[in-house]
Amino acid sequence: MALGDQIKSFLKKQFIDVIQWTDQEDGVLAYRYPMQDMEIQNGAQLTVRESQAAMFVNEGRCADIFSPGLYTLNTRTLPLLTNLQNWDKMFASPFKSDVFYFSTRQQIAQRWGTAQPVTIRDKDFGAIRLRGFGVYSWHVDNPKLFLTKVSGFGEVYRVSEVEPQLRQTIVGRMSDAFAESQIPFLDMAANLVEVGDRIKASITPVFAELGIAIDQFVVENLSLPEELQKFLDTRVGMNMIGNMQQYTQFQAANSLPIAAANEGGGLAGLGVGLGAGVGLGQVFSQAMNPQAQQPPQAPPPVAPQAAPPVVPVVPVAGAAAVPDTKFCSECGQKIPRASKFCPECGKPQQ
Repeated sequence: MALGDQIKSFLKKQFIDVIQWTDQEDGVLAYRYPMQDMEIQNGAQLTVRESQAAMFVNEGRCADIFSPGLYTLNTRTLPLLTNLQNWDKMFASPFKSDVFYFSTRQQIAQRWGTAQPVTIRDKDFGAIRLRGFGVYSWHVDNPKLFLTKVSGFGEVYRVSEVEPQLRQTIVGRMSDAFAESQIPFLDMAANLVEVGDRIKASITPVFAELGIAIDQFVVENLSLPEELQKFLDTRVGMNMIGNMQQYTQFQAANSLPIAAANEGGGLAGLGVGLGAGVGLGQVFSQAMNPQAQQPPQAPPPVAPQAAPPVVPVVPVAGAAAVPDTKFCSECGQKIPRASKFCPECGKPQQ
């Protein structure tokens, strides 16, 4: 082989004819294809796999972006780079350019939480400090924005490098999201999905400015610091004391079936049930008419009247006493004077 051919063969080995990213590690978001002392051959093949995107960068300026597929690199497939390089049509010489790959896979089950309580305004308790935590998922949606705003032009950029910034964005937007939702703290536990949707809507435009799309946002728990939780428990207890009248009515209503099932049974059980019913009626009556709760006034005292004099019975002089018995006209037996029949012989009497 001639010396000239050997030189050409050596130079040809420095030209890249296949560009691809095969070793895609978990957690890697951006990867710079190694181009040191190499040039891209005209007509080279560019491979972009699923969940990947590729972008050409010429001297720090972003050019053409490729979605998943197989491409032949020429002026037709590289219009932006062609314009930047001022190439003529059907250029034949190799060219230099940086190629960046991006992972567009969803980064799932990413944790978020409040390192310090977040102050929010609640319509029931005023300003309160709130803690929260949960999970969310996202992916790189705009490689150009992500490169210029987040990853830069380094060799490798990982999830762990951007996560702190994303968590700070979430916590910073929580107060606004709670204020817009107008959900009282006491109702938040029953509305975690709505709270999560509010926070997601609040952080979506901020993430979009970084070239990131938020896919899911879940609030797993919201709580107060321990000292505020104790204060809340005390206030709830005071509210219960304020409703003691309703509590008494509830207890009286529950006592009716217990009284009816009294072991004494019969009239005794009925009496207990009626007594409870009367008491319940009084409670309801007093609740509906507070003025009726005042005890009735006693009637004015009445002066005692003298008892009528007792008239003694004086026997009439000369009158003979009437005997209480008589004799049966049939058998002669002594019988009561008022008897109509003789108890001995059964003879009717006059």
